[in-house]
Amino acid sequence: MFSRVVYFANMFGLRNSGGSYEKLNEQFDLDTPFFQVTRQIHEHEQENELREQMSGYKRMRRQHQKQLIALENKLKAEMDEHRLKLQKELETHANNAFIELEKLAKKHAIQTDKEMKTLGADEKKFQQQIMAQQKKELTNFLDNQKKQYKLCKEKIKEEMSEDHSTPKKEKQERLSKHKENIQHSQAEEEAQLLGQQRAFYDRNCRAFKRKIMVKRHEFEQEQLREELNKKKTQKEMEHAMLIRQDESTQELEHRQLKTLQKLRMDLIRLQHQTELENQIEYNNRRERELHRKHVLELRQQPKNLKAMELQIKKQFQDTCKVQTKQYKALRHHQLEVTPKSEHKTVLKALKDEQTRKLAILAEQYEQSINEMMATQALRLDEAQEAECQALRQQLQQEMELLSAYQSKIKIQTEAQHEREQQKLEQKVSLRRAHLEQKIEEELASLQKERTDRIKHLLDRQEREIDAFDMESLRMGFNNLGALDYPKDDYR
Repeated sequence: MFSRVVYFANMFGLRNSGGSYEKLNEQFDLDTPFFQVTRQIHEHEQENELREQMSGYKRMRRQHQKQLIALENKLKAEMDEHRLKLQKELETHANNAFIELEKLAKKHAIQTDKEMKTLGADEKKFQQQIMAQQKKELTNFLDNQKKQYKLCKEKIKEEMSEDHSTPKKEKQERLSKHKENIQHSQAEEEAQLLGQQRAFYDRNCRAFKRKIMVKRHEFEQEQLREELNKKKTQKEMEHAMLIRQDESTQELEHRQLKTLQKLRMDLIRLQHQTELENQIEYNNRRERELHRKHVLELRQQPKNLKAMELQIKKQFQDTCKVQTKQYKALRHHQLEVTPKSEHKTVLKALKDEQTRKLAILAEQYEQSINEMMATQALRLDEAQEAECQALRQQLQQEMELLSAYQSKIKIQTEAQHEREQQKLEQKVSLRRAHLEQKIEEELASLQKERTDRIKHLLDRQEREIDAFDMESLRMGFNNLGALDYPKDDYR
């Protein structure tokens, strides 16, 4: 043990040649001002190091929290911008659809006006065609009557010229009467023809007017179908846009969640790495501190040994004093009971016995010192080894606790991410179901509107046809829809 003390003395440059225990004890005395200041400085540095480490760890945690909040705010702004973009897209589509329907309504109004003018012109053309044809028929009819009248007149004249027995005056009267009969008959035929033509004209014009009404109805139906098909197309485009927007929103939500979870895992890995590094540094520092403590104990051991040696020496001195008193008392007693001539021999014997006992005490003293030093050295080594073993176990347990804690945090974070993923999937699924329900309801509403408007139009047109046919019946016309017209008569 003394050699170990000398070794540390050499290492720190505190041993002088010919140094003694007392010099070493003075140099390694931990209660000296030098070692007190050094220990205080060392403890202060350790406190500063721990404080700085903890402050750095707290700063890192705060920085990580700021990074997560900043990313969440960025993703929220991105989602708000995305939704605003989608809303504007829907509004633009709705405005364009409204404008297109207005254009279609104006187009239909122009087409209706043009169609009505065309139908009116066709009706006039049809009437003019009938009138021209009837005029031609009447002209031919009158020409035929004139020819027949002339032939009849000539035939009567021939018959009368062959009849010589009838007086001329009578012949003139008979001729005038025949003329009147023929003229009357022709006038009746002409009136009958005019009546037939008038009836034909009225019936066919009425039938043509009905035909025009049917054409107008077909035109209205065609326009209504075009409007309803336009609305259906616009609604289908809107639904396709809503589905596309939902898919893009879903894609953005998954991408944002993945980004947020990736950052969170990266920060947790960085935090765990920092915690592990801090724990390793802490372990190393604890081991260094224990090593430094053991070194100081080794430095302190010579002083302790010297104190114990002094204590044994004092015990030896006390024993020697006791033996000296006992020797004096024994010598006095022996001298009293022994003849004077034998005093010299008795004193020599007592002196030799005292010397022998003191030698034994000195040997016991040396042996006690050696045993004490060996025992104290062994105890110190065992105590230091036990402290090292306890520290290693403690640090190992702390490392295992840290590893278990980090694994728990990782498992909790992964479970949180799984819950967030499931929550997002549920949100996306529910939103898609609502969208599909909305699309289905709007399609059903559009189909109902289509059915109602077509039914309303057909009912109105049917009432118009029925009213027209009833009026035609009152005018004496029936079954006007069965009339056929030459292709040239109607467009």
